[in-house]
Amino acid sequence: MRRQNAEQLGSLVRQFLREEGLETPYNEYRLIQAWPEVMGEGIARLTTDIHIKNRILYIHLRSSVLRQELMINRRKLAQRLNEYINAQVIENIVFS
Repeated sequence: MRRQNAEQLGSLVRQFLREEGLETPYNEYRLIQAWPEVMGEGIARLTTDIHIKNRILYIHLRSSVLRQELMINRRKLAQRLNEYINAQVIENIVFS
């Protein structure tokens, strides 16, 4: 019975966020926070200035070799990040 109440509370929170127009900013925040977990600490240390604008994730990399490698796989990476937070937040990634 306790688990059922927890699921209902989660549903109420999602509904509140949606009604107040906070669902998208919250999911964007979650996606940015997930970057180190999804990519690993090594890659996360080489990234700075991560932000989302118009459904595009912008990431500055301090390694040109890493930038090239990630650019090749950016569509799969965007899909992986969206799946990790269980929401369609970004459509593309731009590395600089």
